Amino acid sequence: MKEVVSSCILPQSHRTSSLRTIANMLDNGGVCGIPTDTVYALAASCKHPEAINRIYSIKERPSEKPICICISNLDQLRVINPPFSPLLWNFMDLVYPGGISCIVQKGEWLKKLGVGPAYETVGTNDSIMIRVPDHTVTAHLTDMTGPLAITSANPSGESDSTHHDMVITRLSDKLDAVLCDGYSNELVGSTVVNCTKINEGIIKILREGCVPTTKIMQLFERAKNTPGVL
Repeated sequence: MKEVVSSCILPQSHRTSSLRTIANMLDNGGVCGIPTDTVYALAASCKHPEAINRIYSIKERPSEKPICICISNLDQLRVINPPFSPLLWNFMDLVYPGGISCIVQKGEWLKKLGVGPAYETVGTNDSIMIRVPDHTVTAHLTDMTGPLAITSANPSGESDSTHHDMVITRLSDKLDAVLCDGYSNELVGSTVVNCTKINEGIIKILREGCVPTTKIMQLFERAKNTPGVL
């Protein structure tokens, strides 16, 4: 691994103390590289909009490209009872946790989820993308921190980071920490599905990632055919 001289710390993901260290950094407004079920991500707490803005600077990410939120499980959504249709709930039950990102309508429910301070910073004016990674480390971390704002851990326009060494080499001089977890589970990011018109029987694949479009459409048909949905 290339030696990098910076203040970025490099805890190992298999240690509980490492997760506590990363969680504390995020809770205090830090920006960290973390593993997910797809590729490595940059993460900031939704309690700290300024940290989310820092992600844009770190990546040199265009301001018009929204950042999604990451939660540990769907129960975090159910407890706040957002106004989702039965069809949307059924679809999310089928695709989460996993390498799929669903875009849904934004609303006051996000503030109940814990996104309040970052409401204007994540997503667009009227929509938000949600990730529920199928990854034990990420799930434990988000249980500790609450919702995180995440995006891929690479300079904008460059390839995804599939090992913590790639994050360290390219971005550690700008980060507070990188949670080291070895090789990623996938070589590409999540598949992005626009669900804002799901009540009209329409979903749109905006980006095909690790989950193929054919699989998404099969799951959507299963969701629609659930008794009592339509």
